[in-house]
Amino acid sequence: MAYDWLGPAMFAGALVLLLTGYPVAFALGGTAILFALIGNVLGAFDLALFSTMPLRIVGIMENYTLLAIPYFIFMGSMLEKSGIAERLLETMGILFGRMRGGLALAVVLVGALLAATTGVVAATVVAMGLISLPIMLRYGYNKELATGVIAASGTLGQIIPPSVVLVVLGDQLGISVGDLFIGSLIPGLLMVTVFAIHVAIVAWLRPDMAPALPKEVRNMSGGQLGKRVVAVMLPPLLLIVLVLGSIFFGLATPTEAGAVGCVGAAILAWANGEFNGSSLRRVCDATLRVTAMVMFILLGSTAFSLVFRGLHGDRFLFDILANLPGGEIGFLIVSLLTVFILGFFIDFFEIAFIIVPLFLPVAQALQLDLVWYGVVLGANLQTSFLTPPFGFALFYLRGIAPEEVTTADIYRGAIPFVILQLLVLVAIVVFPGLVTGLPSPSVQ
Repeated sequence: MAYDWLGPAMFAGALVLLLTGYPVAFALGGTAILFALIGNVLGAFDLALFSTMPLRIVGIMENYTLLAIPYFIFMGSMLEKSGIAERLLETMGILFGRMRGGLALAVVLVGALLAATTGVVAATVVAMGLISLPIMLRYGYNKELATGVIAASGTLGQIIPPSVVLVVLGDQLGISVGDLFIGSLIPGLLMVTVFAIHVAIVAWLRPDMAPALPKEVRNMSGGQLGKRVVAVMLPPLLLIVLVLGSIFFGLATPTEAGAVGCVGAAILAWANGEFNGSSLRRVCDATLRVTAMVMFILLGSTAFSLVFRGLHGDRFLFDILANLPGGEIGFLIVSLLTVFILGFFIDFFEIAFIIVPLFLPVAQALQLDLVWYGVVLGANLQTSFLTPPFGFALFYLRGIAPEEVTTADIYRGAIPFVILQLLVLVAIVVFPGLVTGLPSPSVQ
């Protein structure tokens, strides 16, 4: 008991290393080794516990759920190379361009479609920023509205399935990823709806901020436009049905559906003339890099967790979190605020592998619905991705925005959408039926 402070000190030391930019996997593993040695010297940790690491690693490698991660990353990378985002944005821009704010509404719709096909925030923000931001600025859109709607729509990949975030959260919470996908469906659609309503209201109250596109830009007959909409919308919608429909109707697990999505994405790329040896190598390279990063982080976090529990840090945190004023509400506030703030500085993989396992025993003791809690955490992470000054989505957009768009423009543009996301998050907390109202799939 005299050395219970070692657990919190270990956690603080890992955070300091992470904030310095040191590689995450090595920061976690190095912290684990350092505090294991310190604990051993003080007589508070038995180094024999490290003998269980091989079994833990084998358990990770045998985890069927985690196999969905490379599948969904491959699918997103392949679709990024196929030009689907560019064609969707161009077509939806022409379709809605006759309306005030039509181009911004097109960005919201395409962001939702890309989220439901790729689930990769960085790729979505960058693709939409490169394609739509110059067009929106050229035709008189307000810089803040244009950047805000692009960044916000890009973060939809955090909550709309198939989301890699939800796959990892499902694994760490020990619940069905399929249940998480279904639970996040209504909150995700609610996010899309409030974004679209906000754009429509701004365009109505301030027409100068979101003008309609000139006629010469949308000089396409109704028949031609209809054919183009069908040709562009049908492939991604079909892919969504194949991937999500097979999960929702209990025909496949998320891992199996991810494999189907990979095949579907490759077929789409082939149909668009983008499937060749060079593109396949790039996609496989991107998939390998991200998957290897996730696995190394998971190994580092496993070592960290082993030592942290050996030093009784988990018991120390459980006693604090389980006895917070307000019980369930107090725990929710503290856990969501912790995840929200950490989301400014470290990626969701680190948060899921380090923080979520610490919160899980308390959530179980308080008898929280873990599917609902997982969706709440996902929506919370999505909000932190968009919140100034450190939101990752804002950095992605800043990296590709033209010089006339300042960082202040991007920050100011994001604030209304952050407020909207927080309102949806509150709605999910107050009305759990938004998550739990749909039936679960029969295949787990």
